[in-house]
Amino acid sequence: MKILITAPYFIPVPKKYRDILHQHQIKYDTLEVEEKCFESDLIPIIQNYDGVIAGDDQYTSTVFEKASKLKVIAKWGTGIDSIDLNAAKKRGIKVLNTMDAFIEPVSQTVFGYILSFSRNIHSQNTSMKNGNWDKEESVTLSESALGVIGLGSIGKEVLRLGKAFRMELYGHDINKISKEFIEETGTQMVSKETLLNKSDFVSLHCVLNESTKHIICAKDLKKMKSKAIIINTARGPLVNELDLINAINSKTIFGAGLDVFENEPLDPKSPLRFMANVLLTPHNSNSSPGVRELVHKNTIKNLLIGLRII
Repeated sequence: MKILITAPYFIPVPKKYRDILHQHQIKYDTLEVEEKCFESDLIPIIQNYDGVIAGDDQYTSTVFEKASKLKVIAKWGTGIDSIDLNAAKKRGIKVLNTMDAFIEPVSQTVFGYILSFSRNIHSQNTSMKNGNWDKEESVTLSESALGVIGLGSIGKEVLRLGKAFRMELYGHDINKISKEFIEETGTQMVSKETLLNKSDFVSLHCVLNESTKHIICAKDLKKMKSKAIIINTARGPLVNELDLINAINSKTIFGAGLDVFENEPLDPKSPLRFMANVLLTPHNSNSSPGVRELVHKNTIKNLLIGLRII
């Protein structure tokens, strides 16, 4: 059997798992990628492989038509929105991911953004390095309201952290949230419009699908406070980037903390790179050596399950 490895975080480490792969007579190829593979990268080669350890690669129905041997896509990480799940199911190809892998690092990244904005850490650091001694007005989080759209595992953890900082908490989700969680955190479950109206920080934690693409666009941004911050560590296309840029430039909202983007890597000329009120990280909120090691192991396990070895 032969597998293809395209997950950027896994590409450097397969030698660590060589004994496991050798034990099951699994050979592997790696394909160097900057962020992810596109349909055009996969179509010429996918017919050679029984399994894949994938990142956010573009597995379309056209790719699956060429994947005559493929039994499993072991997704490194959680998000599987880049995979045509219906096409995979029709061909009997298992798609297995590492659920709830990044709860801690991602939720802490969200609060890194929140604290930087609330205490003006980034802006005052920049000002001082430009030779100034300007003291900006800051706020405590107990004076601030946090709204979370999408109360999966990460969204709930963000709200738990918000409770620890004594923030006013709002949540919105299409699914019913347990009474126990609401009582635990004091989260007020409200409409999306109410959440946008009332929150100083809005953090997105939705899966990406047809109904959530551009869940934040111009009409939504207009409902937010002028001092509000939008935070996205989930999937870039949840936010209409052009509308966000316009909203910040027009002072409809104050700023944004973004780890994900509509197109990745982010264009070097994107206006987002040059906006003082925007904090950016390169789709790296999952970063944690301990967590990544666990994801490596679970991805290998999923691969072996999908290949019907265990």
